[in-house]
Amino acid sequence: MTVIYLHGFASSPKSRKAQFFSERFKGAGIECVVPDLEQGNFRDLTLTGQLRVVERAAAGGSVTLIGSSMGGYLAALYAARHQQVEKVIALAGAFDFAARWRERLGERQMAEWREKGAIETFHYGSGRPEMIAYSLYTDALNYEPFPAVSQPTLLLHGLRDDVVPVDAAKQFLLKNPQAELVTFDSGHELTDQLDRLWRHTASFLNINL
Repeated sequence: MTVIYLHGFASSPKSRKAQFFSERFKGAGIECVVPDLEQGNFRDLTLTGQLRVVERAAAGGSVTLIGSSMGGYLAALYAARHQQVEKVIALAGAFDFAARWRERLGERQMAEWREKGAIETFHYGSGRPEMIAYSLYTDALNYEPFPAVSQPTLLLHGLRDDVVPVDAAKQFLLKNPQAELVTFDSGHELTDQLDRLWRHTASFLNINL
């Protein structure tokens, strides 16, 4: 088994969850690849560009995808287009990604983003504000909000998530009835639930603990 972990928006392969899962998988003797989805160019980040990074990491082989927030959405998008993916795990998956931006910014800031071509957002990976181009949003409009994923899928989501409400995961279930949703008394980051996340992940992937 090869696992590819996809980090969230404005994050990095060095994020706490990325490192946690990488160590746990490696401890179980499983290869875990954590690509840098930004490829050194956060400003011009798009879903299309990130899907190309996932494609290069998968290299046409059978893989399991696990992603956090935007990474969870990317995992679903990629799996819907590549049957070589065996299983999908989305941690607080940011489904309906384009709509998330409209809700987050509101009409005034969306108009400003469009007019200026880029806006400032905090980057958790670098620990400082950075610019993100409007092309992130326009590119996202080309993708379905809730991908149709035929592979076994596990959704792990916080009930107190105020970034991607748990209703997004429930809407994904309507499109993908084979998927399983497990909820936690937690927020978007889920970093207070790491051991429980791993237990559910290991069970889903048939990893002996």
